[in-house]
Amino acid sequence: MLIYGTETATLVVDDRTLWHLKIVILDKLRRGESHTFTWTTSHGDREGMDCVWLNSATPLHFIFDDSTEIPLNWLWIEALVRAANSPTGLQILPEVPAKPKPRSAHEEETGVL
Repeated sequence: MLIYGTETATLVVDDRTLWHLKIVILDKLRRGESHTFTWTTSHGDREGMDCVWLNSATPLHFIFDDSTEIPLNWLWIEALVRAANSPTGLQILPEVPAKPKPRSAHEEETGVL
């Protein structure tokens, strides 16, 4: 769960998505780059949209269900960063399939990673 401000904007997502959003959001805020973050919400029987202006002056709280850090998909992070740097701002995008790490010539020859 991500809570922005005084609990007026709350986003509930799975831990995997939240870890990736955390990397992107904190990296931009660390650089002093304020930006928008938009996500879809359910309001009773209709879907809506929430949009917040993220800046380092407003409290931001990430709450994870599990204490285990997950492996990161850097291709997905790159896609989220591109979205965050666009005029429409950060949005939750579907996970980009991760490419397997290329093997070095030594790994190919010996089978040793």
